[in-house]
Amino acid sequence: METWAASGIPALRDPREFVLELHQRHLPQPGTVVIAVLDASHRLNASASFAPWPRHTDGWQHRNAILTHLRQVTPHDLRRAAPVRTAVLLRCREGAAGWTAQDGAWMWALQDAAALHGLRCGSYITLSPAGWQILADGRGGRDPHAGSWADGPVHTVTELPPRSALDGTRGQRPLRQAERPWAPARVAAIEPGRRTGTR
Repeated sequence: METWAASGIPALRDPREFVLELHQRHLPQPGTVVIAVLDASHRLNASASFAPWPRHTDGWQHRNAILTHLRQVTPHDLRRAAPVRTAVLLRCREGAAGWTAQDGAWMWALQDAAALHGLRCGSYITLSPAGWQILADGRGGRDPHAGSWADGPVHTVTELPPRSALDGTRGQRPLRQAERPWAPARVAAIEPGRRTGTR
């Protein structure tokens, strides 16, 4: 933690609003990681959420996962003389709000992935049942917390094709797959995918 605090991590200008925005975009549940990229003006430029394999506990594995998702949502800045954009990581997890060994592995992974993608390393944020906290920064709050995802909108299928259209009527042979009539089901409006780019 001391090394992290001494490495010149740029502070978030409005951490509460930033955490709320990320939470509204991705609704992370415990076990979910959100990687975000801020532009030179500290505005959210791109973000992606993912659930790493539970058996992956090594910093190298975390680094590779972060890099994979960074490459999918934003081009690298390796040709720049100095980093302009900043990578920030939010990890939603169970347990106490304080630092853990796994937080240390994710912090190292964020630093290394940011450097390999030509970005500055930014804040590392945990979302626990007690609320959100920026480790090595001291800032935090009660909301959102690790259970706040349950308060988000639920998207459900509102209409399905009638069963008879798929199975045929009673007393008749079921239609083969190629003969079955098909109509697209209507679904409720769905927000943009959890992987987002805001450029």
